[in-house]
Amino acid sequence: MSAQLGRENVHDLGPEEVARGLAEGKVLLIDVREPKETAVERYPEAFYLPMSEFDPAAIPDPAGRRVVFACRSGNRSVTASLMAQAAGLPYDAHLAGGLKAWKALGLPTET
Repeated sequence: MSAQLGRENVHDLGPEEVARGLAEGKVLLIDVREPKETAVERYPEAFYLPMSEFDPAAIPDPAGRRVVFACRSGNRSVTASLMAQAAGLPYDAHLAGGLKAWKALGLPTET
């Protein structure tokens, strides 16, 4: 058995579940998109940690909330989760489909 972490180590959460978790104060959303992307449109209440300078040690204390990574389509968020896990952090969730899925459901963004 390989000790290497793979895609199966990351849990997909749907936009509705993440939005509900944010509203209930149960989710800390970490957006790993780059500044040129977040300058155009942002998730409300997200903490920004661009993938180009991603350091798991820079993730703020979730204070009992579930850490969920997010990006545009769901690829970089999986990578961020795996990097956090490789650093010994228990952060195993991402927003499946990213901002594209979020917007497809009509969930709010900030511009």
